[in-house]
Parts: sequence; C-alpha cells; structure tokens
Amino acid sequence: MTVFVALLRAVNVGGTGMLSMADLKALCEEIGLKDVRTYIQSGNVVFRAGEDEATVQARLEKALAAKMGKSPGVILRSREALERAADTSPFPHAKPNYLLVTFLQEAAPEDALTKLVAPEGEEVHIAGREIYVHYPDGSGRSKLKLPALKAGTSRNLNTVRKLAEMARELEDSGI
Repeated sequence: MTVFVALLRAVNVGGTGMLSMADLKALCEEIGLKDVRTYIQSGNVVFRAGEDEATVQARLEKALAAKMGKSPGVILRSREALERAADTSPFPHAKPNYLLVTFLQEAAPEDALTKLVAPEGEEVHIAGREIYVHYPDGSGRSKLKLPALKAGTSRNLNTVRKLAEMARELEDSGI
C-alpha cells in the first residue's frame, strides 16, 4: 500500500467550511483508507491506500463533497514529494514559519509571476507544482497578490517537514 499525504484546501480557516480532524479521520476510514493520522486543525491527513493517486483523490473529494456540501479541494503528495519540497526551499535564510509552500494540482502557469504584487519585500519562487513565498514580516499583514496561489493550498515549512516525517514513520512502521 502507498502512503499519501492529503492537503485539504480552505478547511477551518474561514474558507469552505469547518471539519474537525476527528471527522476527517472517520471519513477517510469509512472510504477504506488505512492507518489514518491527522495533523493540526487545518486539513492535513496521512494514510495508506491501495489505489493510485488519481483514484484516491477522486474518492476522497467525493466523500468530502457528500459530507460538506462541496469538496474543499484535495491535493495529494507522497512523502518523497514533501521531503523534496522542504529540502529544495529556494529561501534557506527564511524562518520556517515565515515560508509558505503552496501546493498546486498542476504546474503553475508560465506567466504566474507577471501578475505578482509583493510590496512588503516578499520573495516568490515557482518550482513546478509548488510555489514558495517568503513573508519576511509574516503572512498575516502581507499585501502580496499572486492569483496563482488561489488554485492551491499553503502550509508553512514546519508543517511540510512534520507531514513528511509522519509519512516516513508510517512507511517505516511496516503496518
């Protein structure tokens, strides 16, 4: 079975809706995902599945839509992909909690940076299906505008590392 990390969009942050992590865990188990573990109250779940990524994503989105009225959007990544995202950060000087990685379903559009407005000295780097944004003064007051970010879901570098660690532990457990 393959270990996946699902990153839900706009859950419990004033977006699509509220979903407790206990409910998310139960929903994942109901659709046959195994060894389900959640992390913090922002829509992160690590699990094993016997199907391919596209099948798992479709099943999870359908179940979430039934539970919430519409799917918040699900981005799946492997442990390797999360580790690569953390290890190849283009901003090694950034504090991990001031560096957000936005995970996209598909690669960002080639012209994504032409629409960038970063008035507070934010730094942005696009790497395939990830967009890195360093917010030197924090993201809470930032006036950054980058439309390509709306298609994804963001996690700070500390969370990305923790999710990769949880996925590695699940892989190594041999369960």
